[in-house]
Amino acid sequence: MSDHHPRTRMPGAPAPTAAPAPRGPGPRTAAALRAAAPALAVYAAVRALGLLVLWLAAHASGKDPVVRLSGRWDSVWYQRIAENGYGHTVTLPDGALHSDLAFFPLLPALERGISEVSPLTLGGAGLLVAWTAGLLAAWGIYAVGAQLHGRRTGVVLAALWGVYPTAFVQSMAYTETLFTALAAWALYAVLRGRWLPAGALCVLAGLTRPSAAALIAALAITAAATLVREFRAGGRTGPLLRRNARMLAGVALAPLGWLAYVVFVAVREGSPFAYFEVQAQWGNNIDGGRALAAFIAGLPLPAALGLCAALGLLGWLVVLCVRQRQPLPVLVYTVAIVVISLIGAGYFGSRPRLMMPAFPLLLPPAVALARLRGGWGGRGGVRADRAAATVAGADREVPPPPGAAERSPVLTTPAQPPALTGSAQAAALTAPAVIVLAVLACASAVFGAWTLLGAGPP
Repeated sequence: MSDHHPRTRMPGAPAPTAAPAPRGPGPRTAAALRAAAPALAVYAAVRALGLLVLWLAAHASGKDPVVRLSGRWDSVWYQRIAENGYGHTVTLPDGALHSDLAFFPLLPALERGISEVSPLTLGGAGLLVAWTAGLLAAWGIYAVGAQLHGRRTGVVLAALWGVYPTAFVQSMAYTETLFTALAAWALYAVLRGRWLPAGALCVLAGLTRPSAAALIAALAITAAATLVREFRAGGRTGPLLRRNARMLAGVALAPLGWLAYVVFVAVREGSPFAYFEVQAQWGNNIDGGRALAAFIAGLPLPAALGLCAALGLLGWLVVLCVRQRQPLPVLVYTVAIVVISLIGAGYFGSRPRLMMPAFPLLLPPAVALARLRGGWGGRGGVRADRAAATVAGADREVPPPPGAAERSPVLTTPAQPPALTGSAQAAALTAPAVIVLAVLACASAVFGAWTLLGAGPP
């Protein structure tokens, strides 16, 4: 019988019942994990490829791959804090001082806790945290992408983040994966209107990296825009504040982690601006981009042109994010991460790594890859792609859900979570998308091995 005709049932037959929706946090989490399984599998595969290439290259050159991942650069600073607490300072030959107070405490605390209850060394604990957080970050990135553009886009977005040029850092005992996981899930919580969990995740992010300021700004600006919009719509102040009490509480909670560490450094050093002074000693003070301009001016012409082209590509991605009409919290967070990464005076080679948590930059290419048709030509490939895009909810021509016009323009996301519980067909990648991702994964793996086996920090 056609689905377009009314169905009848025999007298006395039981009425059909819909499958019960998962209830409780446990079943819901399990269902969301099953929906995210393709994204996690693809992400794990591309990161495993990076580790395999590093292992082969390291053994071919007589170097220890584990040391390259957990025994150099920032990893050593975090492990020293985990072992001895704060208080270590290095004096450079030019007299500059590098204090371990520049490093936030959450990763060292996790390393210390894990090493105390397991046979892992501090370095091994750092890798465990980084790799576990990488999977949690991929899950959160998938959740944001699926919420906005369907499951297939979520899978591609997680995969693109795993093949980012400096994605090898995701396999190191660094804070990038931990921070990105917290940021992705905080943004997802805001998109779902869950402000208190978003604020709590911001607290943890503020204990992880200074760039949590971007996440705090995203929540604050989104809340302010929501209040202004509702006030202009005729809302009275008292009921308006009561109606948005959870949102205001989440925003008030968000900066507490970041502020707590800044105050800790200030009290320890006896100066209200001690944290910023420590960062300045590391060369990480904010100079508005002058150091970046001077770095480009000092390069040979071909290198300077290449770097300008890369910055132009970055700017183009930001423009695409704006044209894509990403929700306000996602857009503010992305732009703030990019700006923070570019206006500091620190080591230029770390800028791409510092921008890696800005995963929404990859949403425009993720949407494009997700919509690649299933065949290399022919109408059948187009029809298959459109059908899959419709199932995923990513086709722009799909009518909006009922009541979408009345919802807030600030949080332009579906009111229901079908993106996290859709069919496996919606998450399946087409052959062209798989090929593109495979090429990018190989390139990222080779570049990562080359960088990690070199002398400079990432």
